[in-house]
Order: sequence, then structure tokens, then C-alpha cells
Amino acid sequence: MSSLTDNQIAALYRHCQLLELWNKKLNLTAIADAEDAVLRHYCESLFLGALLPPEAVSVADIGSGAGFPGIPMAVLRPDCQFTLIESHQRKAVFLREATRNCPRVQVLGERAEDVKLRFDWAVCRAVKWGQVVGTMARVACHAGFLIGQNDAVELVKTAGIDWHKPIRMPWGERRVVLIGSRVSRET
Repeated sequence: MSSLTDNQIAALYRHCQLLELWNKKLNLTAIADAEDAVLRHYCESLFLGALLPPEAVSVADIGSGAGFPGIPMAVLRPDCQFTLIESHQRKAVFLREATRNCPRVQVLGERAEDVKLRFDWAVCRAVKWGQVVGTMARVACHAGFLIGQNDAVELVKTAGIDWHKPIRMPWGERRVVLIGSRVSRET
């Protein structure tokens, strides 16, 4: 992954400031420590974004919440189209405000199960993975999860997606990126 530009760093910082301001009223994230927030929210999201294929793709962030991993990924990959899906309307309002100047990012304030659009990729973190795997396989060809190692062991047992070997975070966390592709229904 190449280094972030000054403009990309500034965009991430603006998001972080807005998140801090809105989090006081909406409880968008439970991680309050700045260092933990940078590592868990931003670095993990950027790490997943760096694993996207080099060509422009469409990406759905399911259960985007405060915009993770979608917003940092969109900052990293401005060539891609991102859709942030969030069913909680107050969080969706935050996402619209946070992405106001991001032309290749749209926000859908609805349940992922109700989304009719199709994407190249679906990504998520901090969701109950058992509830979204089927939706991810329905709306996208490829899936990317930011997940704990123990949950990854269970997730790879689910049907519908052919999972690759988990990729450990380079900073030694017990968290991984799990990437998979939808199993073809053709036989």
C-alpha cells in the first residue's frame, strides 16, 4: 500500500473530528481512547481497503455505523464507488453529513436485507456476522470482514462463501481480515 496523501490524511482527520463531536450525542462508537480509535477504526479499515483489487470496484459497507470501514476505504480508494448501508436513521444522518463532499459515496438508510442493488464487494465490521453473511453473498460477489480470530474460525464454516485464509493485522492484534467469494450456484 502506498502512503496516504496530505489530502487523504486531512479527510480522515475531518471524519475523526466530526465523529468525536457527534459521538457525544449519538453514541456512534464505544471506543473513546484516541489511539485505540485510530488503530481499530481507521488502520483496520485502511488495511482492508488496501486488499481491494487494483481496478475500480463497487463496495457496500453493511452496518456502516460511524462509517467504518467504508469511509476510510473511500478515502484510500477514490476511484471506487462506496455505498454505506445503515438501518439506524440517526446514524445514517451522521453518515450523510460525514460524506457530504464525497461524490463517490452514497448512504442508504435501510436494512441491508432490503437492499436491491448489487455490488462487487460487501464489507463490514462490528456486526453480528451470522446475520449478514447471507445478505453479503446475495448483494456482492466478494466479501471482506474485519473480525476477531476466534470469530473468523467460526465464520469460515458458514455456507455460501468460499473463504480465504485469514490475514492477521500487521500490528499484532488478535483481529484479522477475512476475505471470500460467493460460491457459484452453477453446477
